[in-house]
Amino acid sequence: MNNRRSFLQKLGLLSAGVAFAPSLLTSCDSSSQNTTTTASTEGTDTSATSTSTGDTGLSDIGIQLYTLREVLPQDVKGVIGKVAQAGYNDVETYGYSVDKGYWGLEPTAFKELLTANNLLSTSGHYEFGQYMKDGNTDIVKRYIEAGNIVGHKYITVPYLGEELRNSADAYKNIADKVNKAAELCKAAGLKLAYHNHDFEFKQYGDTTGYDILLKETDPALVSFEADLFWMEKAGRKPVDLFSQHKGRFVMWHVKDMDKAKPDLNTEVGNGTIDYKAIFAQAKASGVDRIFVEQENFAAGMDPFQSIKQSRDYVKNTLLV
Repeated sequence: MNNRRSFLQKLGLLSAGVAFAPSLLTSCDSSSQNTTTTASTEGTDTSATSTSTGDTGLSDIGIQLYTLREVLPQDVKGVIGKVAQAGYNDVETYGYSVDKGYWGLEPTAFKELLTANNLLSTSGHYEFGQYMKDGNTDIVKRYIEAGNIVGHKYITVPYLGEELRNSADAYKNIADKVNKAAELCKAAGLKLAYHNHDFEFKQYGDTTGYDILLKETDPALVSFEADLFWMEKAGRKPVDLFSQHKGRFVMWHVKDMDKAKPDLNTEVGNGTIDYKAIFAQAKASGVDRIFVEQENFAAGMDPFQSIKQSRDYVKNTLLV
């Protein structure tokens, strides 16, 4: 969460700065920009030896591109090529700007880049802070326009500043604004989703911000992207939430909790979160898309080796 807050401040979206967690340490080779995905061959891996979690109904594995935020803007084509090489099928965007598009690429050009690498982008994270303050839907319409060009299924609310979420009434206002934006998404053939951190689970009397969002948003319009790390960090069990709110958690963020430093991430399968138990409930939960995310890397760790390691664990251990 600190990483995301710092990133947003760099965009001028927050008033207070927080330092980045350990960052990506290697740079991309731009010569990989014409590489196509190897997912079709890697997807047939049979090297897994761990206990099967059963048929999840999932096949594509996505990555939240925020994971690669320190190298992506400098070499969009090269990074996207390496993401495909690592075996991913789907990418979730972040940081879209009406002026600069996706890291300098207009939506059409970014879509062409994805197609050249046999990648989809079924979801994007878009900044909703200003809309939550003034209710002006113009920016939401621009997100919808861009998302449809890229091929999104979901427009996702990724984070809201503390000044927008400091009371139960504030969360009710968020829910109302989310419902209205979701109506616009539906009219354009898309769906709105909300991505959590841990702060939504703060108590307000006998309820929490997250409880309010789940209760006050229309299930027919609004879905949720479960960030499994932040749910666990807040002391909540994802499988319990899935059971209590069936069908609402259409996307998951899969990132693991470092054993020595639980505020930090590590490669999926290397940490403390029991992902086998969570993925055993995947089919019943109704999850549609999964995205690996890692907000920091250990010193000296090649980020592309890291994301491949996480992808392979998900593919060979959790989706078998």
